[in-house]
Amino acid sequence: MSLLAGARVDNLAPSLAEYMAENRGFVDEALDRYVPGAHNEPRLLHEAMRYSLFAGGKRLRPILAIASFEIVGDSNYGVMPLAAALECVHTYSLIHDDLPAMDDDDLRRGKPTSHKKYGEAVAILAGDALITLAFEILSSPEFTRMFPHGRVLAVIRDVAQASGSTGLIAGQVWDMWFEGRVADEQAVNRIILNKTGALIRSSLTSGARLAGANLPQLKIFSIYGEKLGMAFQIRDDLLDLEGDTERLGKNVQKDVKRGKATYPSLFGADKARNMIDNLLSEAANAIEPLGKRADTLRLLTEYIGQRMN
Repeated sequence: MSLLAGARVDNLAPSLAEYMAENRGFVDEALDRYVPGAHNEPRLLHEAMRYSLFAGGKRLRPILAIASFEIVGDSNYGVMPLAAALECVHTYSLIHDDLPAMDDDDLRRGKPTSHKKYGEAVAILAGDALITLAFEILSSPEFTRMFPHGRVLAVIRDVAQASGSTGLIAGQVWDMWFEGRVADEQAVNRIILNKTGALIRSSLTSGARLAGANLPQLKIFSIYGEKLGMAFQIRDDLLDLEGDTERLGKNVQKDVKRGKATYPSLFGADKARNMIDNLLSEAANAIEPLGKRADTLRLLTEYIGQRMN
């Protein structure tokens, strides 16, 4: 089966668990194909890249791209390279986020973080290699020959902006800047919308762009992605406060120890939960014009509000 094609998946999947499991499989197959094997030189670098990529992630961002592509284009034919590239960007961000100079975490997905296993230098280079691989995939002839070049360029720009100094990286800078400082709601919003929300929003809009979405459709996916991304991060912050290390696969209560600017730290857990509910309600309202075609996104919205890891 072509990794470019994947398989036809109906929008009304029998269950979200099945939908996510099936598409995780397709994304993992694509990643295994695109990422050099650990036997390729430099072996240590490629081993480190694969270690973090295949550590057991949910593949949420690729699945959001697949879902938006299906809604606009009726199938997932051709979207897997984009899905794989998004996971490369996300994994790069996690590797760098865990570094001692950033959040200084030693556990991710129940395993030692990249710098704990391979050292800081290799971890930095593995992250660098993953984000550059993402754009190698998106500019590959295998991918670009399947879609109009204008669409491909728009997707590349979309992902690049979400990953760069006005997106994900900006959020990381503000996240570090406000450690131990007095923050207000505007500051927390700025952190969340960039550090987490930018790539989640881009996963949806880039998938839709690739399928040929029009401007009203792109606006819908953008609003939905913004609300979903904020809810996802606030839920993550709550889990850090109230969850347990074994279930989450990472250390808990580190945000409080580091003085992070989060919704729970600013407003308390109860108001944070109310904020999540409001954001998810707004997200669900945003996709109403898409009708039943967006039922997979509705299920994903419910999942984000209830997830425990």
